[in-house]
Amino acid sequence: MDFLAVVVAGVAGFMFGAVWYTALAKPWMAASGVALNDAGDAPANQSDPIPYITSIIGAILVAGMMRHVFALSGIDTFGEGLVSGFGVGLFLVSPWIATFYGFSGRPFRLTLIDGGYATFGCTVIGAVLMLF
Repeated sequence: MDFLAVVVAGVAGFMFGAVWYTALAKPWMAASGVALNDAGDAPANQSDPIPYITSIIGAILVAGMMRHVFALSGIDTFGEGLVSGFGVGLFLVSPWIATFYGFSGRPFRLTLIDGGYATFGCTVIGAVLMLF
């Protein structure tokens, strides 16, 4: 059951990312400086499966580690999963993103967009893990 919970939670986090980045596509493309297609309305690599495969594997790995940490910490309710997932995203993942982007001179807006996904994506993962 734990394996299924991890996969479902990871997929939920990945799906949240699809919604997040669809809603924030234009500001993300502008802030990230990603190469755009000829029409200028989508990333040039949008048909490349590697970023999507990497993203879903990453979300499943995050879900697996969160499940492990939650089990060790006695987190076992939906509310605890929700709050703990939020904390993991906001206080563990997002500071690393801010550090990487700060040193590489990336726009603060990109930090907010990607850090927001990390924060709320981990919140979704934590909540879904506790539904099992």
